[in-house]
Amino acid sequence: MKKLITALGLALLIAGCNATTPEKPASMKAQYEAALAETQAAVDKAASVGGEWRDIRWKKSKKKYLPSAIKAAEAGDYAKALKLLEIAKFQAEAGYKQAMAQKNAGPRF
Repeated sequence: MKKLITALGLALLIAGCNATTPEKPASMKAQYEAALAETQAAVDKAASVGGEWRDIRWKKSKKKYLPSAIKAAEAGDYAKALKLLEIAKFQAEAGYKQAMAQKNAGPRF
């Protein structure tokens, strides 16, 4: 019985260690590619209604989240790229919602 408990404890320890290992670069790359596709679709949707916010990819913006994310991924920094894509996707979705909410806005006389 003592051996069984020891073996079970060892198995749980090994399983716990495997669960906390950092992600491998290949999976980070796959996450980046999926996030990039989602973000580009959201940006295109926002741009289709005139709701694209400045910092997503505008030439005069200092931040340019989408191009910066692509550059970070090309350099192999997928964690930074994913963070930048998350910001760009949020801005694209918020820009779309804003444009749709204000599509009938105008002066009231």
